[in-house]
Amino acid sequence: MSGAEPGFTRGAGQRESESLSIALVGTRGVPAHYGGFETCVEEVGARLADRGHEVVVYCRKHGGDTDSLANYRGMSLVQLPAMRRRSLETLSHTALSVAHLARHRTDVAVVFNCANAPFLPVLRARGIPFATHVDGLEWQRAKWGTAGQRYYRAAEKLSVRWSGALIADAVGIAEYYRNTYAAAADLIAYGAPVVGSKSDRLSELDLIVDGYHLVVARFEPENHVEEIVKGFVHSNAALPLIVVGSAPYADDYTRRIHNAADGRVRFLGGVWDQELLDQLYSGARTYLHGHSVGGTNPSLLRAIGAGTATQAFDVGFNREVLGSSGRYFSGPHDLALLIDKSESDVETVIERGHAASREAARYDWDDVTDKYEDLCRRLAASGRSAVSSVRQDALVARGAESDVQR
Repeated sequence: MSGAEPGFTRGAGQRESESLSIALVGTRGVPAHYGGFETCVEEVGARLADRGHEVVVYCRKHGGDTDSLANYRGMSLVQLPAMRRRSLETLSHTALSVAHLARHRTDVAVVFNCANAPFLPVLRARGIPFATHVDGLEWQRAKWGTAGQRYYRAAEKLSVRWSGALIADAVGIAEYYRNTYAAAADLIAYGAPVVGSKSDRLSELDLIVDGYHLVVARFEPENHVEEIVKGFVHSNAALPLIVVGSAPYADDYTRRIHNAADGRVRFLGGVWDQELLDQLYSGARTYLHGHSVGGTNPSLLRAIGAGTATQAFDVGFNREVLGSSGRYFSGPHDLALLIDKSESDVETVIERGHAASREAARYDWDDVTDKYEDLCRRLAASGRSAVSSVRQDALVARGAESDVQR
């Protein structure tokens, strides 16, 4: 698989430069319907394709309409199956993806999720330069259990050892790799979408602007959805709480969340209609964000891109994004107080929403794409240097052998 012809012209004001073939591996693929990795792949991959690069995205078949897609937003899609077990889904799909990529090599690859570390030597053996996006501190997630947590710690070490570069999406993640493994990482956060203020579809859910609080999250303990629901129930809120999200393989936790709710809490399940979801973000009185281990979170970025005042679980990743626009909680009692204040002091909520929009301006997908593009060029150059070095060594060896024969 080869890249496009060199010498393409980028958009107005951008430099003319050689195009690359770039593989994006290790996610569910595009269109993005799940989490941060998929959002990043879609937004960055589409922009790289617009700039003339050949972008190949490895996607998981899931039995839906998109399984037959071969192209999307200028990207070429490779659809492959995966085992439907939580502990094996990612690894089984990445194994097939790397095997395919080894036969159809690209100039560069970006591997998402350090859990895929066991397959990195295959890329090295094929001479494909690659970076690993290490994600958050996955070993802290309770869902993996002791064995899974040990696996993630080992995978971190292997990612550091084998990757041509590491990508971290938050300062805290970059610092963790520097302090734990003495490894430098490229700091590349996600972008914050600019979410409009349209609200015409909220009536489909019997909602009005500024008439509800919102949480959007996968139902996992580290996202503190249960604590958010409990905090809301303990509050005196007159507005309802709208809960968007669910989770495969998490029936027990889902039951706990539902059991913690009262009549003011409405569960919508997954909302895959992006226009409707955006209107939910922009129309909320406040957005409640409980994520704690995943680095910079796309749901949080979408909330501030919508100019919505946000109450977030108190960890460095969230403070890094929200700054002074945010309010922070550590448990249900803290959150109940914040919810009550947001309903009694609307003027401050409006001011915080404006401040959130200003914070969002720091997270621009075009800037993010610039950083990925520069990293891919560095990796490609290092790959060419390595090949040249090997060839030079071979020439020297052949020369020495010829001298001996003479």
